[in-house]
Amino acid sequence: MRLNRAWIERHIPHHGSMCLLEEVLSWDADRIRCSSDSHRSPDNPLRARGRLGIACGIEYAAQAMAVHAALAGEALQARPAPVPARTGEPGQDGPSQASQDPGRTAPGFLAGVRSVEFHVLRLDDVAGELMCDATRVAGDRGTALYEFELSSQTVKLLGGRATVIIGAREQKQS
Repeated sequence: MRLNRAWIERHIPHHGSMCLLEEVLSWDADRIRCSSDSHRSPDNPLRARGRLGIACGIEYAAQAMAVHAALAGEALQARPAPVPARTGEPGQDGPSQASQDPGRTAPGFLAGVRSVEFHVLRLDDVAGELMCDATRVAGDRGTALYEFELSSQTVKLLGGRATVIIGAREQKQS
């Protein structure tokens, strides 16, 4: 099942030019494949000094993981979820606003990346469409470990592993 950019923008926190992905080409419970051509756009918000460095490819992968979490979350909604206990603390009385909205996954964050290998220096000079593959290799409802790869045509551009915290709540600083 293919999903377009409008669907992606409704399901991840990134909008406008910061939504880097164009389309979900395929997905299942463990993996996702997305495409993009935003790396060639002169107004790509990740460009610095007119260039889009290869490290920005990690953000493409992170967005694919966020889309996968949203899709997996929708699949889980078909199953009954446990009701959280009421704590009496402000903001802690039940599901977060994001989890109450069936169209949006709870916000998450990229906790770390490992074993990242860069095979080119820049993305803006890659002529073809970017393909982003992410495979969930471990995790639960709150965390996930993904392996990811960004490629164009038959050329691997970067790859690595990422730890993602799904549905993270913002911590108040005392």
